[in-house]
Amino acid sequence: MKNDFCAFKPLPPAEALEEQILIKSTAWPETPRLSSPIALEETSDPAHSTFTILPRKGGGEWHVGDQLEVLIEMRDSRGHAKKYGGDLLVPRLHSRSLGAGVAGQVVDHLNGSYSVAFPLLWEGDAEVEVLLDHSSEAISVQRKLNREQPDRVIFKSKFQSGSVSETTTCNICLRQDGQPQCNYTDLRSGEPWFCYKPKNLSCDSRMTHMRTGYKQVLSDEEKKLFQSNVNFEVFMKALGQANVTVLPQREEQTRTSENTGKLGPSGYYYQGVWRSLDGTRVQQFDSYSATSQCLKGKTLHVFGDSTVRQWFEYFEALLPGYTKIDIPKPFVWDKANEILVMFRYHGNPFRIAFLRVDQQRYVAHELDRLDGGPNTVVVLGIWAHFSTFPIELYIRRLQNIRKAVVRLLDRAPSTLVVIRTGTLQSVTFSHRLVTTNGNWLSVQVDKVLRAIFKGLNVRWVEAWEMVQAHDLPYDLHPQRPIIKNMINVLLSHICPVRA
Repeated sequence: MKNDFCAFKPLPPAEALEEQILIKSTAWPETPRLSSPIALEETSDPAHSTFTILPRKGGGEWHVGDQLEVLIEMRDSRGHAKKYGGDLLVPRLHSRSLGAGVAGQVVDHLNGSYSVAFPLLWEGDAEVEVLLDHSSEAISVQRKLNREQPDRVIFKSKFQSGSVSETTTCNICLRQDGQPQCNYTDLRSGEPWFCYKPKNLSCDSRMTHMRTGYKQVLSDEEKKLFQSNVNFEVFMKALGQANVTVLPQREEQTRTSENTGKLGPSGYYYQGVWRSLDGTRVQQFDSYSATSQCLKGKTLHVFGDSTVRQWFEYFEALLPGYTKIDIPKPFVWDKANEILVMFRYHGNPFRIAFLRVDQQRYVAHELDRLDGGPNTVVVLGIWAHFSTFPIELYIRRLQNIRKAVVRLLDRAPSTLVVIRTGTLQSVTFSHRLVTTNGNWLSVQVDKVLRAIFKGLNVRWVEAWEMVQAHDLPYDLHPQRPIIKNMINVLLSHICPVRA
């Protein structure tokens, strides 16, 4: 059964309206059309761009509770001021000596200048850093790729019957080249998946799913916009001082509320420990006994990609004397404390080297199988494998999962659902990763993730800010100190401190 290349079926009116609203919410400032050949000297250049710490309003010294404002001015390699916005900038305020850090939120003035405001949350030294992650011109290439090359990750399936086997290409976006196709669209959810039909075998003989490679989709000209240490993932210079000294809070000043995460950052690090600003009282689960006491008698269902598989592996390493079974899905069982932790990959698209077809499940179906209750915890981390596709695919996947979450909470309101956001990562070493895992792509899916589940009775682990604010390098799979802080937030949701 053939499908139009990357076309999606019509949605019911309410969901179609939501989809259009979400698509608009991910809109990014337009960039003037790139010349051919690309005039690199007219694109954003971090070596000539600067940030400036603005004087404190009212003058005087900086104190805890003040707000530090920063102005960013982008220029091209000739030193000319940019006239339009759309750059992806990643700012943070941090102190290595204090193990402190907080992420900054950028306001794009659409004229080449940007503003960032940081709440001052600790005493002592604080340094501003601003990273040019993607230039606006590089983002215009990313947008074109998602529109024209959504099949740049190569998926295949092996078909087998007896001693006869064939391998064909599969995708959600499968190009029309006259070959017949096998339609594996899920009948319940409508989630699409297609493979070219093998010549001598039936569609029912599909055995495995594989990610076998990546297409080279950047031209030599476009690669110039993704040069490490030149114009891609490069720290910018300060015009003037990049550091301030923060004094204790003034007696008459109101301290930054521990419940202001909705208006600014969700939290910050101090002495390497994440402190929440969204009302969550983050506890430190530093031992097996503290963790097992919190999880005693509970079942954790972890659904998603390898970024939450990290959490599963954290518990696997922490629980002594556990039993582990990998088929049909990995789980660990701590018999002494009756703790069960299970992990399941989300359904296609999935960039994994090898997975049996009978191990694939869509998350919405798995949620519908759960009874739920006060001892059931559901963790969702579903984002990293959707960035190369039109955003409609991700919206529809999350709409299906949200409906399943609502059904679960309706039949078992005491079930805890926790969502892990996306994260920043460094991809400077690979043009392939630039086109499949670039941070601008992740920004888009992260916006949709937050909007889809807004207003539901779910809890969040703000992985994006926890990576951005930390001194460790940005990584799709953050290092253990960051993962430990994420787990502390998760466990604090499971076992909250009662006021």
